[in-house]
Amino acid sequence: MASWQAKHRDPLFDQSTQAALERRGKELLGAGLVILGVLIAMMLVSYSPDDPSFMSATDQPAQNYLGRFGAYVASALFMITGYGTWILVVGAVVWGLRLMLHRGEERLMRGIFLPIAMVLVSIYATSMAPPPDWTQSFGLGGHLGDMLMGGMLSAMPMKASVAIKLLALLTAVGTVAFLAFVLGFDRKELTTIGTFLREGLATARVLALQAMDRGARLSSGAARGLKTRADARRERAGHAGSAALPQAPRGGLPGLRPAPAPLADDRDFAPEPELIDPETHYAEDDEPPSNAAVSARITDAIRSRSEGARSEGARSEGKGLLSAVTARLTGARAAPARHELPLRAGEDEDDEDFAEPVTAAPFGAETPRVVVPPKKPAPSRQAQSEAQPALRFDDAASHYEHPPLSLLTAPTTVERHQLSQEALMENARMLEAVLDDYGVKGQITEVRPGPVVTLYELEPAPGLKASRVIGLADDIARSMSALSARVSTVPGRSVIGIELPNARREKVVLREILASKAYGDGTQPLPLALGKDIGGGPVVANLAKMPHLLIAGTTGSGKSVAINTMILSLLYKLTPEECRLIMIDPKMLELSVYDGIPHLLSPVVTDPKKAVVALKWVVGEMEERYRRMSKMGVRNIEGYNGRVREALDKGEMFKRTVQTGFDEDTGEPVFETEEFQPETFPYIVVIVDEMADLMMVAGKEIEACIQRLAQMARASGIHLIMATQRPSVDVITGTIKANFPTRISFQVTSKIDSRTILGEQGAEQLLGQGDMLYMAGGSRITRVHGPFVSDEEVEEVVNHLKSFGPPSYMSGVVEGPDEERADSIDQVLGLSSGEGGDAELYDMAVAIVAKDRKCSTSYIQRKLAIGYNKAARLVEQMEEQGVVTPANHVGKREVLVPEV
Repeated sequence: MASWQAKHRDPLFDQSTQAALERRGKELLGAGLVILGVLIAMMLVSYSPDDPSFMSATDQPAQNYLGRFGAYVASALFMITGYGTWILVVGAVVWGLRLMLHRGEERLMRGIFLPIAMVLVSIYATSMAPPPDWTQSFGLGGHLGDMLMGGMLSAMPMKASVAIKLLALLTAVGTVAFLAFVLGFDRKELTTIGTFLREGLATARVLALQAMDRGARLSSGAARGLKTRADARRERAGHAGSAALPQAPRGGLPGLRPAPAPLADDRDFAPEPELIDPETHYAEDDEPPSNAAVSARITDAIRSRSEGARSEGARSEGKGLLSAVTARLTGARAAPARHELPLRAGEDEDDEDFAEPVTAAPFGAETPRVVVPPKKPAPSRQAQSEAQPALRFDDAASHYEHPPLSLLTAPTTVERHQLSQEALMENARMLEAVLDDYGVKGQITEVRPGPVVTLYELEPAPGLKASRVIGLADDIARSMSALSARVSTVPGRSVIGIELPNARREKVVLREILASKAYGDGTQPLPLALGKDIGGGPVVANLAKMPHLLIAGTTGSGKSVAINTMILSLLYKLTPEECRLIMIDPKMLELSVYDGIPHLLSPVVTDPKKAVVALKWVVGEMEERYRRMSKMGVRNIEGYNGRVREALDKGEMFKRTVQTGFDEDTGEPVFETEEFQPETFPYIVVIVDEMADLMMVAGKEIEACIQRLAQMARASGIHLIMATQRPSVDVITGTIKANFPTRISFQVTSKIDSRTILGEQGAEQLLGQGDMLYMAGGSRITRVHGPFVSDEEVEEVVNHLKSFGPPSYMSGVVEGPDEERADSIDQVLGLSSGEGGDAELYDMAVAIVAKDRKCSTSYIQRKLAIGYNKAARLVEQMEEQGVVTPANHVGKREVLVPEV
């Protein structure tokens, strides 16, 4: 019974009151949604990448209007959906207003599709170019938009630039249509909105025309003031005896004729025109309709006035154009403007009708200038002499002869591939379009075709960061259908270089470089033929000036071939008396072909332990050379060899003091002076083909030798060429890197390896097979295409050199010096050890223990200021020799020797 009464009990509120409460609840919910939308908008508007977030930690206070909470939430939303987050604001505000106004609230369930609209907006935002101040790693659509856009681009069978535009159009249309559905608009509301937009646009057009009319009247007054000042200037110029520039009549814009080219003699007499910047007198929206070509020419004239890089003829043309535009602004419809030039003395006024008109190209529409590369470098004297037939009377050479260039492959066998000027222009325009798709504004000013790559010089728009263009290297390569693209700044210029590989790569041969004047007639003591630059010119470096060279590159990048070309460069230029080589080849394959040539100081070293001995011998030779040069009072090897040659030309002998024995009575050493014939010091080049293998076997000793040689060996004529295929920090240490300012990087696998060897990225974009980045002193990086030399060519040159007899080896290079000299070298390198190195320390330690009557490792370490390991060895040595007892259970030792 009770349950029956509860079931049929009257409601608490009547029906009208309940309906009113529901309406007030919906209005309250709508107000909450509007407030929520405003808060989200404030949070998004004040978003800053520098605020603390899940991706960045900082102690700076948050700049977000909602504090740290707003900074964290905004960062997460922007990272996921980017500008698609603004759909939350639109949805919250629109549905909040609908609930407050009770219009379309029955369609509230459509709001569940709001995330789909966010995704569509994110995709559309991804297709837009980010602003210059955008520093995030993702696009405007967040990671979600980037992922979806990338998937759709890879699935569409068309060019990326076309696909992006098509997707942007489709997503824009789809977003507008879907938003109309999600936000609850019906057909009646859409019709009302369309009517409002049409009427609003019509009203705005009327207001714009009125504003343009007012702007035209203001510009007309300014033009009349300009005309008055120009007339006064011409009158002053006429009183001074100069030829005046007649005023051009007002003319209609469609009939405007270009100004005739001024004569060279008239440049000093033409008055400088005054140009009005259109942005100074009327806004961009108020600018009257004008011809696009005339606007471009006016911009060109204004730019020439500011930069001072145009001729006076272009300035005269700008003045005539300004008069024509002034006539257009004032509404005049006159005959076409006709420009006149000041006359030379003795010329009639009627003769100017026969002058040829010259039309200046507007800025921003100039045709890229194609720089024609040199077809062939100038030949050297050796190449010219070998090209001429000569009689040979004696087949057997009685003295050393340089290898002839005929042993190498002739460049005439190389097939040349060069694009036409039309193809280069088409590629330049295509590249401009690709850059424009990514939001990079600029103009290709020059095209420099080369044997392997073509350089396009981009003049960026003002305010464009070079780092942004450099970061688009992979995207540019993909859009241009190229294997890779390298983007870098051009030192000393305001342009950005974009290097794209040619469709057909031209082969670079060593003979063409060795036959050039840069190598054959150069005065470099140690020339290295590196190859050709991107323009096709020969690149010859001087090893004596480097003074050491570090080479890195992966397997197959052309590193070993480059080492062979460098060795042949030295062999073709220098005799065994001028240059000696020490080759260290742990791989036992690359340099073994040179075994037996007269330039070697020792057989090719293949044992890593023998390599340490050879490097220590080089250190000892460096110290000996410095002692001799200091006695002679010279500063480098050139000064020493110059003194020796002067003495040999004069027939003079050098004197030195040697010990011949000891005096029998006093026991003091006896010295005598003897004369000897001086000899010049040859350059010594140490070539290490694989440095990583040596560092694994004896890293400490190798690094000590390399550091000592790299720091001091330059003046003594000793130079290093070191190569590695593993450019990691454990191989190329900071010490080695600091002493090798000149480096070459071939193709590497990652940006990290490129930064390790060069200090910047770019080597990972190389093409391989000899394509390299050459960093000279001062961090100037040049792209060079290394020449190719085959094994047969190397063998031909080696056989030619072997025909002059066996080499004169130095036994101490691989066998090592005597014990006394080895200890002195180790002391120089800081590697002294053993009895000879620790004898003095041991005597001092025994004296300290005998005097203080206590012995411990830490005590000896503090007293002698040595390392813990060395102190421990000294204590163990004293224990073995009975100076102290073994340590007891508490670690103490008793001293057995008597007190001193």
